[in-house]
Amino acid sequence: MAKGKRPLADFAAYNKHWANPSNDPLDIEGHERRREHYDQSIHFCRYPFGPEPQPSAMARQEHYMAHRLRLEAEMTVLDVGCGFGGLAREIAKFADCKVVGLNIHAYQVEKAKEFAQKQNIGEDVFEIVRKIPFPDNSFDAVYAIEATVHSPSLVAVYSEVFRVLKPGGRFGVYEWVMMDPAFDSDNMHHIALRNGIERGNGIPSLRKSGEATDAMRKAGFDLEPWWYFCAGDTKYSQGVTDWARIARMTRLGRVVFDLLLRSLELCRVVRKGTAAMAKEMIHGGDCIAEAGRNGLFTPMFLMIGLKKNSDG
Repeated sequence: MAKGKRPLADFAAYNKHWANPSNDPLDIEGHERRREHYDQSIHFCRYPFGPEPQPSAMARQEHYMAHRLRLEAEMTVLDVGCGFGGLAREIAKFADCKVVGLNIHAYQVEKAKEFAQKQNIGEDVFEIVRKIPFPDNSFDAVYAIEATVHSPSLVAVYSEVFRVLKPGGRFGVYEWVMMDPAFDSDNMHHIALRNGIERGNGIPSLRKSGEATDAMRKAGFDLEPWWYFCAGDTKYSQGVTDWARIARMTRLGRVVFDLLLRSLELCRVVRKGTAAMAKEMIHGGDCIAEAGRNGLFTPMFLMIGLKKNSDG
C-alpha cells in the first residue's frame, strides 16, 4: 500500500461507528443531532469551557445569531446561502419564526426540501428559493453565515439584503476576512496563505476586515458597535433592562449617578471615595469606547495557553 494511503476498511469502520449509536440515551441524542443538524450545516463555531459535541456547539453559535438579531415568534427571516437548510431549520425551531432559505445550488435546494419533508417541517416554517425576487422591505431580519464570502462583490450582495430588509430590521453576517492591519498585501507569505484559503474553499477573493465593514456601510447599514454600552448609546439597547444599564453611561445618567453616590457618602451608606472610584471607572469606560470606535482595542482577544508536563 502506498505511503499515506488508508485502507477502505478504516473508512468503513469510521462510518459504521458514527452511523450506529449505542443504547446510551446521550449517544442516541448525539447521533440524532448529527443527522438532523451537523450533516446538513457546517460552519465554524466557538467552544465553551469543557467538552461539547461539535453539532451542539454549532447550534449554540446559531442561537447566538438569533439572539443578536432579536428574533421573535412570527417573524419572517431570510437565510442567505442556506446550503442544505440545517441552519435555517435550527433557527426556525429556536426562535419560533419562519425562515426563507436562499440558495442558487439546485442539488442543495432539492436536498433541503427533502430534509424538511422528512422532519415534517412545512413551508409555513421553512421555505427555500433559488432566486431573490422579493419586493422591498420583505423580511424582519436577514442573516448569512460563511456564505457571502463566495460573492464576487460584497457591496452588491449586502445592498440587495438592505433592499429586502424591513426598516428597523437587522442583518447579521459571519464573514471570512483577512484581518487588518495584520494582513500585509506586500508580504508574499501572507498572499500565499490567502490564495490557499481561496483555492481550497472556492472563494473568488478574500477581503480585508476593513473592506467588509466598508461594504456594509456602502450598502446603507449602520454597524452595531460592541462598545455601545460604554459610550452610553441607547439606540442599540436590547430591551428595557439593557436600556437602563446604558442610561447610566449617558451624560445625564453620569450626573445623576455621581450625585447619588455623593449623597450616599454623606449619609455614610457607602464608604468615602466611592464616587471618586466610580468616576475613574467611568473614565475607563470612555477610553474603552474611544479605542473600540477607532479599532485600537478589543476585550475579546482569545489566547489558549498550554503548560507542558515536567517531563517535556
